[in-house]
Amino acid sequence: MQVAVRWSDWDGKGLEHCQCLANEAGLLLAGVVCGTRGSLYGASYYVKADASGHTREVRVAYVGGKSLHVEADGEGNWFDLLGKAPIPALKGCLDVDIGVTPATNMLPVRRLKLNKGEAREIRAAYVPLPTQISGAFLPILADQRYTCLIPDRRYRYEGLFRNFSAELEFDADGLVLDYPDTFRRVSAD
Repeated sequence: MQVAVRWSDWDGKGLEHCQCLANEAGLLLAGVVCGTRGSLYGASYYVKADASGHTREVRVAYVGGKSLHVEADGEGNWFDLLGKAPIPALKGCLDVDIGVTPATNMLPVRRLKLNKGEAREIRAAYVPLPTQISGAFLPILADQRYTCLIPDRRYRYEGLFRNFSAELEFDADGLVLDYPDTFRRVSAD
């Protein structure tokens, strides 16, 4: 599978372009974002997941700001490639959640393969918005829950680490269509 999708922020002021490539070796997400959530920002991201759906590499850069480059071993151990140090606070995280994009919501949904009504709590490596960064720019631990409402189509996402909940709709490729009050899918035509 190779697809390109676009989202705008909920008010239609920002724009994101994401390229998704999935094959038997795993999945790649690469995108650029001109966002408005909290403040105006520009960002780029790259995410690589292995065939088991575990996040293995993440790069995020904010235009005129900070950047990060981390790797994971697929067993829940993370390493900061820029700071050349392990990140013990992320122990047990198999997924990444990048705050400026809905693209990374596909990772746990694909990996977990939940049946209707089934829920699972996960620990994700959350990459904060530019306005949320204080000090070093590294992902933080984020407890989350995904509940399958309609298999492969609708899930309830709960950010337990911030007391947030939203029902997300996914397309046939596994990418978010709309993320209420946050992102809307835009036609790529």
